[in-house]
Amino acid sequence: MADSQTNSAWATLLDVGRPAGGGRRLHDRLAHALRTAIRDGRVTEGAAVPPSRVLAEELGCSRWVVTEAYGQLTAEGYLSARVGSATRVSWAPDPPPRGSRGRPSRTASARPPVRYDLAPGLPDLRAFPRRRWAEAVRSVTGSAVHYDLGLPDPAGHAAPRETVAQYLRRSRGADASSESVSVCSGVTDGLVRTCRALRAEGIGDLAVEDPGWGRLRDAATSAGLRVHPVPVDRDGLCVDDLARTPARAVVVGPAHQFPTGAVLSPARRAGLVHWAREVSGFVVEDDYDSEFRYDRHPVAVMQGMDPARVFLLGSVSKTLSPALGLGWLVAPPAMAPALRAANPVAAAPPVLDQLALATFIDRGWYDAHLRAARRRFRTRRDLLVATLGARLPHGRVAGTEAGLHLLLYLPDGTDTRAAVRSAAAAGLRLADLDDYRTAPSARRALVLGYGNMGDTDILPAVDLLRRVLRTPPRPHEGAHPAAP
Repeated sequence: MADSQTNSAWATLLDVGRPAGGGRRLHDRLAHALRTAIRDGRVTEGAAVPPSRVLAEELGCSRWVVTEAYGQLTAEGYLSARVGSATRVSWAPDPPPRGSRGRPSRTASARPPVRYDLAPGLPDLRAFPRRRWAEAVRSVTGSAVHYDLGLPDPAGHAAPRETVAQYLRRSRGADASSESVSVCSGVTDGLVRTCRALRAEGIGDLAVEDPGWGRLRDAATSAGLRVHPVPVDRDGLCVDDLARTPARAVVVGPAHQFPTGAVLSPARRAGLVHWAREVSGFVVEDDYDSEFRYDRHPVAVMQGMDPARVFLLGSVSKTLSPALGLGWLVAPPAMAPALRAANPVAAAPPVLDQLALATFIDRGWYDAHLRAARRRFRTRRDLLVATLGARLPHGRVAGTEAGLHLLLYLPDGTDTRAAVRSAAAAGLRLADLDDYRTAPSARRALVLGYGNMGDTDILPAVDLLRRVLRTPPRPHEGAHPAAP
């Protein structure tokens, strides 16, 4: 089944039927139907399954049913999800023996290779500091004492917790101490831990940004919280809309919102802290790529404004590599007992990896890597913006001040979903802004990541995008900056 499979065909294929005599719940029946389709070869390896919102509408069920089914099949290895990309089938049955009557299955080799990756979510993996990271790992492997090699503390080793606290104080303006820091495997892990603690404290409703990163919404629902989308505009999260929800906690990216790139305005920062105090609630600050600011110094974290009401989440996924699986969670002091009690068996990252990160930061290598990365990404951003302006003059670029991605707004009527499919068939990875919204919008836009692109790939990638969008070139093309 190709990515272009229609939604109605998916609904027919995944006919979940009716439970017989108090049988399985709807999400279990949906998971069974999709699992069977994959095993039978009716849905082939590499095929993209519909976004949870789209399939829920087609099946006439809640989005929770679909996300639960997808989560179960992801845990079983039938599906895989990547940031900035569709959830895809990651398993295929063995092909039938030669000469058998079984249906031959198409294999992953039939998928078009990715020639250019303009999807968001990755840093420059070519620039990963292999030599220095390897040196940090060798150093801590040789110097670790015997008790460092025992069972890890769920909150993380004491040394990297102190190092991370110092780093956040000096570089992000945080109010952090080794006691308030937990080392986790990334922002999603930190959010799940936080949501469990919030639920244990009697908070059952969580607000999220819309548009926003779907994995954060899924993490909250997996922890048992009810999720309430709140709109985002050019000044960030709309705090007035937040106040009209029953939520007493909110996940927000104040320094650089994903995917719009908005920076929370000073007035809304103050209003958000005031809201948290008024409802006896909490702000969960996602500080995912704030180190990359190109027009001024990075905006300091909100957590420093009210450490009693703000959780702070961060990781090295956007600065070094998501393969390291290293991040941190800074919790309000009064919430530390609830955090530990709600996550008694939380798995900390390997201790030697934690110690390697501490060494990497303590020796100044992390700061040096960030300085070089900022210069490289600024140059690449400028090149991409200029190329888009020249090759796609009818588009409007936004969200360029920070981060590793930008938005390309397209003329009304542009079928961005079809463009993403056509681009994928041609070997170009893109993301539709609607994939991050809870409901479709009339404003058509693509989310273009440039973190993991080579500079020499930008021109051919944009030319391929222009062909996908069927935009004719201007008679005399010249690079010029796009509108903000």
